[in-house]
Amino acid sequence: MAVAVNRDLTVQVLSDPNAVKLMDSKQSLRSAVQRGEPKCLGVSQLMLGLLIMTYSIPLHLTDHTEVVWTGVPWWSGLSFVTAGIVSIVLDKYCTMMNLQACLATSAVSAVLSVTAVIIYSVDIEKNPETPCIKPQSYESCDDQHYLTKLTKGVKSVLLLFTLAQMVISGVLFFLLYRQRRGFQTYNPLGPDAGSTQAVANADGE
Repeated sequence: MAVAVNRDLTVQVLSDPNAVKLMDSKQSLRSAVQRGEPKCLGVSQLMLGLLIMTYSIPLHLTDHTEVVWTGVPWWSGLSFVTAGIVSIVLDKYCTMMNLQACLATSAVSAVLSVTAVIIYSVDIEKNPETPCIKPQSYESCDDQHYLTKLTKGVKSVLLLFTLAQMVISGVLFFLLYRQRRGFQTYNPLGPDAGSTQAVANADGE
């Protein structure tokens, strides 16, 4: 902030050009990020992560397969919840640091989604639904048939949720990466802002 003293000894506060540029850049960054609707996508990620962890509970009460052994619903669900929370925070506190964090969590979420989809697909293929065996002609199918039918249905739902999460994470990463590239030329919000401003002040002196 610059201060000017007039002839009548009145003090006039002048606006700092660097502060104005910083504020304009923050507003531009916030407007650019909000066009990508990170809050809506973040809420979707958060809800999908919670749904995946909740829907996976019945799998722990049946025969454990690859999905349960590797804990896919839990680490994938937690990564989705984390990415959603970071996206919501970015919408409220739009800084370059939060943008970088959201980019990182979205990328990790997308990679883990692909891994989870592969594990779900392999598990469903290796553990198909058992055929219906009726001890007597008038009786219903055996318990194993209904059990495998239930687990296959749950895994199919989890697979669909994970596919949706993969798409959301990919879209959010693409939008934020495109906005980030627009601020690479001049970025007063970055960690080098202080050193750059100090050099400019030293040259001015």
